[in-house]
Amino acid sequence: MVQVSYLLDTHVFVWMLAEPGRLSDRALGLVENEDTTLVLSVASIWEIAIKAGLGKFPQAEPLLDKLDDCLARMGAETIDVRRSHAVATRELDPHHRDPFDRMLIAQARVENMQIITADPAFRRYDVDIVW
Repeated sequence: MVQVSYLLDTHVFVWMLAEPGRLSDRALGLVENEDTTLVLSVASIWEIAIKAGLGKFPQAEPLLDKLDDCLARMGAETIDVRRSHAVATRELDPHHRDPFDRMLIAQARVENMQIITADPAFRRYDVDIVW
């Protein structure tokens, strides 16, 4: 049986830790299942750091100080941004202008992962979405 990995959209990671009630039942079931392989992109960590620094993501800022603990508690691993991911963004139609989200879509496609997201713009791409 092939193990499916689930890439967390940035807001899903934050909601899991700060506001789990915002997750759909399906998403919550997946992230709470210890057999689920959860993956957080370094691009999401970068996005949180930038937005927290600008005061746009205040609920996420405390997560940066205890990031390793949060990831361990969730059983999540991280994925770095690699050259193949960056190159794959050129194949994406401009449905979504957010560069962080475009990177997540490219990573999911290159690495054959599903994305857990509430963002409807992701559905316009050839990537498996879970919500």
